[in-house]
Amino acid sequence: MAKRHFPLGRILIALVLVLSLAFILRLVLVDDPDGGRPVAEAPVSATREGSAMASALAQRPVDGPITITADPQQVPVQQALAAPEQGRTGALPDLSEETKDGPIPRKSATGVTPFAAYAAPFNAADVVGKPKIAIIVSGLGINESGTIDAIEALPVDTTLAFAPYGKALKSTVAAAQNSGHEVFLEIPLEPFDYPTNDPGPQTLLTGDAPRANLEKLFWLMARFGGYVGVMNNMGARFTASGGDFSPIMEELGTRGLGYIDDGSSNRSVAPQLATSNQVPFARADLLIDDNPAKEPIEAALAQLEAKARQNGSAIGIISALPISIRTVAEWSRGLANKGIALVPATALMQ
Repeated sequence: MAKRHFPLGRILIALVLVLSLAFILRLVLVDDPDGGRPVAEAPVSATREGSAMASALAQRPVDGPITITADPQQVPVQQALAAPEQGRTGALPDLSEETKDGPIPRKSATGVTPFAAYAAPFNAADVVGKPKIAIIVSGLGINESGTIDAIEALPVDTTLAFAPYGKALKSTVAAAQNSGHEVFLEIPLEPFDYPTNDPGPQTLLTGDAPRANLEKLFWLMARFGGYVGVMNNMGARFTASGGDFSPIMEELGTRGLGYIDDGSSNRSVAPQLATSNQVPFARADLLIDDNPAKEPIEAALAQLEAKARQNGSAIGIISALPISIRTVAEWSRGLANKGIALVPATALMQ
């Protein structure tokens, strides 16, 4: 009688095939982008416990619709903006238009523009004959605690520009406005080396249909309210293309917003487009912290002072680096003795 062999090899092959088929089916049928890996989430921003402003912001509701109840026809605009109602966006209702992405700025029914309504108070008579300097801080809002530090450290006439990506933008922008600072929105525009050098989500691109870029612009505009205008983040390619940039500048003019050119590209057609669309405009003269160390920043500020004395005014831009904030705050305390006036950026815009 022949001895029967147990087919172990065939059974192992079949088992491997079954397991492989099960693995393939799981990949196809189960929606698990992490592939079963353990995942942990941690917040990337925190609020300093030692800051009174931070503590106050932490207790404010930031979700849901937010409005100011003041009537801009009866209450001075700056007084209304400083009102401490909880949960406001920073935008006056008559200067807001609802969209699918949220409220965006517009001119009021009586023709009041966001540029005029939200600009920091400035009395030209107080600085007659003095050289005038405006300092714009860019890149705020992404780091919440760093933004609060900047608001607390800088003089009220410093202009603050917020990136559209922070998680606590409504709170940090409200803190800036309630402290008396005027605010700009930074919009990402295509640089020449895009996408290697990427300014961020919703970047406006050359070659895209005008409507597509306007849809991106509306999304960016809806991130927070109460800003006087926009400033470019990068954008050397986009700002050099009149066909792509023109619809954007036309929209800014229609909505009563200003535009700050950061001065990084000599090919920008922003000055011509701003003039033709009646957009309040200024171009920055100097990036103060191109070399982000105390002595180079102080040297750049001295250069800015010289430009202001020569031309009557000058605009400098700094990033939201702690060393830049500290150096500019210290420098600003000595301006009065030099006979130089620190003014909001809107005071130097056409």
